[in-house]
Parts: sequence; structure tokens; C-alpha cells
Amino acid sequence: MDLTGKRAVVLGLGISGMEAAKLLQDKGADVTVRDNASDAKVSSRAEALRQRGIGVELGTGVQATSRFDFCVLSPGINPNAPLVQALRQAGLPMFGELEIAYRFCACPIVAITGTNGKTTTTELVNAVLAAGGKRTTASGNIGTAFSAAVRESANLDVMVLEVSSFQLEHIVEFRPRVSVHLNLTPDHLDRYGSMEEYEVAKWQIFRNQTADDYAIVNVDVRLPEIAARKITISAAGKPADYQFIDGWLVARGEQVLEQKRTNLIGQHNAENMLAALAVADLYHVPREATIAALSQYKALPHRCENVGVIDGVTFLNDSKATNIDALEKALLAMSSPAVLIAGGKDKGLDFTSLRALLREKVKAVVLIGQMTEKLFAAWNTAVPCVRATSLADSIAQAQKLAQPGDTVLFSPGCSSFDMFKDFEDRGNQFRELVQAQTKQMSL
Repeated sequence: MDLTGKRAVVLGLGISGMEAAKLLQDKGADVTVRDNASDAKVSSRAEALRQRGIGVELGTGVQATSRFDFCVLSPGINPNAPLVQALRQAGLPMFGELEIAYRFCACPIVAITGTNGKTTTTELVNAVLAAGGKRTTASGNIGTAFSAAVRESANLDVMVLEVSSFQLEHIVEFRPRVSVHLNLTPDHLDRYGSMEEYEVAKWQIFRNQTADDYAIVNVDVRLPEIAARKITISAAGKPADYQFIDGWLVARGEQVLEQKRTNLIGQHNAENMLAALAVADLYHVPREATIAALSQYKALPHRCENVGVIDGVTFLNDSKATNIDALEKALLAMSSPAVLIAGGKDKGLDFTSLRALLREKVKAVVLIGQMTEKLFAAWNTAVPCVRATSLADSIAQAQKLAQPGDTVLFSPGCSSFDMFKDFEDRGNQFRELVQAQTKQMSL
């Protein structure tokens, strides 16, 4: 992709947008970045780009023009936003950050998508490939922008990418050697008009694959016609190439690893490990190396993370649970009575489907955030619900409801943006509040 002298506008000054702008400039483009926000973090990034000679326009007064050759959309920018629509009407070609970085990637890609489990699976795949001696790194939606990681791609054997539906919306040529589609459950319905629209966005991962490529897919995921060679996984007891049977990860009939020998709990994590096992086999990673990598892997923070025990009550931080399915998976993994703390930003989801599971797994629910009243209406007749005014108050309320041997599960089931910067900020605050109490007890 020859960008010499091309004029590019990048919309969005998050991590992906900033790194895309740097990459475009380094490849010869004249770059301008636009963002409606003008807070301290965005302003700091803007200043760093300006020092590189990249133009930055901030604030809501930015107007669309046709003085550019193409536009790059950051994943967080809604394609229906007025500024995006105005640029599209001006005839500008639109690319996602994923597509731009792909044009300069010099190694094969393993791309992982799905509603839940993407980050854990990306980490697992990266771990098993590294254990097999492959030069690899993880990037994309996991935190390190693909546009930054791609600079080192000539020195890699494989790039492991976590890709969201937002990132897949504006691909053109993006083609992973191996695609992984873990699951699909309701999410982001505040962005997509229907589950069908969300589903089609996820299907983009298969769009450019050929018969020389592979698609690792959950048997429960509905698929379009795809050209890639399909490998199936199932953690729910259904026939598949890779299955979870009686607590074991099974590869084409071979018992490979018992889940209790790993640090991961729950059927959903078995699904993640099956996907990693399938990728490891495609790359001919020795079985012993794969088993060692899966056994040693520890879950990232905010994923049913044990953050402390107070008066015999265990506190789990599952702040990464930002939708119904993630909350459901966390509840299914509970083996002791739980007091659930849930709530957050309204994403247009219907939580009534969890009523039966709540009766089975939960003794009480503490509700916080924008969704408090909707969740109260959906759940209070199934399980006792109380309202909290803050995260600290929710912990105090949960402590009153829990007894020694119980678990307080902080699994919001909603996004965090009503009260926090992101799910990590939310989870960090929860951990700090719990650990502050455990420190007081030890004094």
C-alpha cells in the first residue's frame, strides 16, 4: 500500500487511532486526526502527535471536508456518527485500523473473535505458540494496537490478534491464516440495530479466507458459507473435533488435559482452552509444550479474580463481564452460595432470561449504576435485590447479606461507562476497596 503523499484523516484519538496515525505518517502519508473529545487524556495524545508533525483537530466543532484521500475509523467511532456520514457522502474510502495495519503485516495472523472469551483465548493462543518455539506476540483489542505491533511483524512467525466486531466493520482485504469464532450472544445492541447486524459484523472475520486457511468455530455458532477449512470445538457436550468431556480437554478423541490441572474454572474457559489447543495442533506445537502452557496460564485481572477474603467471605472481581452471557458464565462457575453485585450502563439488553439461574446460584443481588431499576424489575421476584448508591456501598451491602463460606461475585453484566472509565477502572476500584478492608483486618 503506497501512501506517499496521500492525505489521510483518522477519526478517534484512542490507542488504536493514535498508533494508526503514527503508522500512516511513517509510511509517507500526510495525516490529520480528529476527535470530538478534548479531555486531558485526549489533549495529551494530541500534543504528542503534533510534535511528530501530525495535525490534530479536537472538539465538536470539527467540520467534514473532502480534502482527504481516505479515512481511517478507530473501533470506538460509530459508523453512523454525523461526521462519519458526512465524510462518506464526500466520497472518501473508509478503512478500519485493523485493515490499515494488515496492509503492512509481514507474518501470518491468527485472529480471534466472539462475544466473550476473546482476550483469554488470545493470551492462551499466544502462550501455546510461544511454548512451541514460535516467535509471536498478541495485539489488537487486547490492549496493544495492531498498528503498533505490526512494526515488528517481519521478525515474527505469527501475529495473534483479538478482534472485535467494531474492528471488523471496515475491513477490505484483511485475511487471517487462522480465524477463531468462540461464541455469539446478545451484546452491543446500543450500536447494532439487531442481533443479525451484530452477527454479520462477526462473520467478516471469514470474508477473505480461502481454502488454504482455517476457521476454528464453536459448533453452536451459526455460520455463512465459508471457504476456509473448518475445525469445530464444543465445551457443551456436542460432537466436535475438539470437545470438553467429563472435565477433560479432548482433541479428536484423545484426552489431553484435565481442567482441574489448570488455573481456569468454568465451561467457558474450557471452550477458550479448546480453541488454543486447536491452534497449537495446527502449528504442530508438541503436545507436552501445549499442556505445560495451558496448565501454567493464569487468568488476567477482572475475570473471576480472587481479590480477598473478609470474615470468611470470598470476593471475586469479574468486572470484565460486560454482557448477559459473561455474567451467566460467571454464575455457572459458582460452587458456593453467592451474593451478586451487578449493574452499569444500559446497552439495550434483556436480563429476564437469567431469573432461573439466579434462583439456583444466588442468595441476593446488590444493584448499582444506570441499570439498577431495570434489573430490579427483572430480578426482584426471583431473588431478593437491594439498591446501592456507589461501588463502596455495594460492597458494604453485600457484606451484610453474605455469611462465612459465601462468595461475593462482582460480575456487572453491563458496561462500565456510566460510572467508570472502563471495565479495568471499575475492577481496579473494586479490588482496592476490598483489599483496603483486608489490610485493616490484619493491623
